[in-house]
Amino acid sequence: MAINITLPDGSALQLESGSTGATAARAIGRRLAEAAVAIRVNGELRDLAVVLADGDAVEVITADADMGRAVLRHSAAHVMAQAVLDLFPGAQYAIGPAIEDGFYYDFHIGRAFTPEDLEAIESRMAEIVAADQPFEREVVSTQRALEIFADQAFKREIIEAVEESEGAAGVEVSLYRNRGFVDLCRGPHLPSTGRLAAFKLLRTAGAYWRGDEHRPQLQRIYGTAWESREALDAYLHRLEEARRRDHRRLGADLDLFSFPPELGSGLAIWHPKGATVRGLMEDYSRRVHQTHGYQLVVSPHVARADLWQQSGHLGFYAETMYPLMELDDGDRYVLKPMNCPFHILIFASRGRSYRELPMRLFELGTVYRYERSGVLHGLLRARGFTQDDSHIFCMESQIGEELQGLLDFSLMVLRDFGFEAFEADLSTRPEKFVGRPELWDRATVALGEALDRAGLAYTVAEGEGAFYGPKIDLHVRDAIGRRWQVTTLQVDFAQPDNFSLEYATADNTRERPVMIHRALFGSVERFLGVLLEHYAGALPGWLAPVQATIVPVADRHHGYAGEVAGALEAAGLRPEVDLADDTVGEKIRRALTHKHPAVLVVGDRDVAAGTVGLRLRGGEEARGVALADALERLGRECRPPR
Repeated sequence: MAINITLPDGSALQLESGSTGATAARAIGRRLAEAAVAIRVNGELRDLAVVLADGDAVEVITADADMGRAVLRHSAAHVMAQAVLDLFPGAQYAIGPAIEDGFYYDFHIGRAFTPEDLEAIESRMAEIVAADQPFEREVVSTQRALEIFADQAFKREIIEAVEESEGAAGVEVSLYRNRGFVDLCRGPHLPSTGRLAAFKLLRTAGAYWRGDEHRPQLQRIYGTAWESREALDAYLHRLEEARRRDHRRLGADLDLFSFPPELGSGLAIWHPKGATVRGLMEDYSRRVHQTHGYQLVVSPHVARADLWQQSGHLGFYAETMYPLMELDDGDRYVLKPMNCPFHILIFASRGRSYRELPMRLFELGTVYRYERSGVLHGLLRARGFTQDDSHIFCMESQIGEELQGLLDFSLMVLRDFGFEAFEADLSTRPEKFVGRPELWDRATVALGEALDRAGLAYTVAEGEGAFYGPKIDLHVRDAIGRRWQVTTLQVDFAQPDNFSLEYATADNTRERPVMIHRALFGSVERFLGVLLEHYAGALPGWLAPVQATIVPVADRHHGYAGEVAGALEAAGLRPEVDLADDTVGEKIRRALTHKHPAVLVVGDRDVAAGTVGLRLRGGEEARGVALADALERLGRECRPPR
């Protein structure tokens, strides 16, 4: 008896009854079958061993596709767990998912893993791969699964949670076996371990079970797996390049900022050069906001707890807020995690008319969030940071136009900082939320329509919205292809309800405004961290804290070097004269190491002729350049974008 399946291009393929995903791949073509790692059946990712039915819609997933790599990496996590259990008898294993560009698995062995342990685990993994052990799926009752994992506390907890969520004992779970190893898993997996072409263990870290600091601390091993040795080598090269570009190292090397332990985790202090850079970013931000219809406002760093109760933050966001401060008069205050309630109070400070809408408020507001120590990462994940925060109050009929304007404005700013490749996520209503579901639905539709009009491709992130509204997250790609989330736009019907906001309509009735939240940089600190990594520290000329180093050849040229510096300063540039008792070559190397856009060398002939030797970033030195010409060329190199 034959069955017919439908392929992604709409064509039909006839197979014998009982055919599997692997059979379908072979019927389509030998090369496809060799590259196949899984199959999607009616939209669900399955093992190649799955038996197909008449009428199934089928897509073969190859190792070089995103879904295929996820299967590779999940299988690699199982192989790693098998190797750990072989090498460390009595080890407890928890969970091991595929993640972006890799995988991890959490273990408890009574101590931390050492570099020598990782070498041994990787060697054992290679043996398991060479043995080409088949992955075999099995479905058992939860009661049977509890017996199988009788000595594995973390697995038993997962199984018991399945029973609790299903409301009954004896429901079924799936397992995967290869030789003597068994793991609790939904799958899918590779047909066999021999399909793991290229993998590498990278590092270890501590990780609390279930992310709860009150639960046992486990040891997490991170690794990566790819479809070929060439793809793995390319990724390892990107990792090395990412280490070279690490903004924390660059921040120290370029004397921009530091994280003294005395200050506390997740908090930076800004050195003069770093303060110059962030000042330039903030000045740019104020300038473009004012020229695009925003009004600047300022709000305090703390507020009474009642305000955060009314906004919903204490109910939905408390775990990320610093503890309440009890004052001697019995009142309670909280460090602000967000600026939005303050801007709401500005809108509510007096009666508003439809003629004032849209009302666009902008603030460079510093906020404080209690991030877990394990997720802190320099400027990219901090506990205190400054948002370029805007809140737009508008009529519902204005949402579409405002969102379109916001997207255009956001992309303009990101392009001004050198980004060109953009992606977007549309995040929808989470399980915990404030407001009416129908308003959420209308807001989500409005965001999707704005993305469509802007021509931006986007992915729907189900349930990832903020508690008060759906959102768009804009992402950029940096110089080595990494994806960074920057701008966020959120449509909020809920907060105007929470604060009973109103405006007078044209016919003198009262209506609720809609509130749009928007942080363009995300935060000044994080955006600068991204910029440093994107440019490997060589910031665009207009952002460089020192735009030109002036190098006198000898002591007798110091006076002329000072005159050149004065001319640059008069032209609005930021020069630095290197008067150190070093050779000219050492001074030039120092300027290049500090990523200065230009080096001006002055000697006897320059003093006599009013010239300089000019080297612009990435170029050769030109000697005998007239000072006026050098100023003009530097001005072009360091001109702000607008």
